[in-house]
Amino acid sequence: MWGYEAFRVYPQADDGMMDLDASEVTREFLWRLAEYIEEGDELDIQSAGFTKCRYPVHACRYVIRNGAVLHADLGGLEALERGAGPQPP
Repeated sequence: MWGYEAFRVYPQADDGMMDLDASEVTREFLWRLAEYIEEGDELDIQSAGFTKCRYPVHACRYVIRNGAVLHADLGGLEALERGAGPQPP
């Protein structure tokens, strides 16, 4: 999947291209896609970057798993549990 800014889905125009004048349909797309993800599998869509330095860094993540669609962005913060990897001193 490719695009500028964030991951967004728009309807298809008559010429086969995205209809950017229409309302985005990202949520509907993800929920329809969730119907094809089998139990125990996961689809992880990550988007990060900026456009020609006109906007601050943007990042978002959509995860489809076990019949749920989850979203995270730079506004969310989640604690990490200590694992087996390198630990700070």
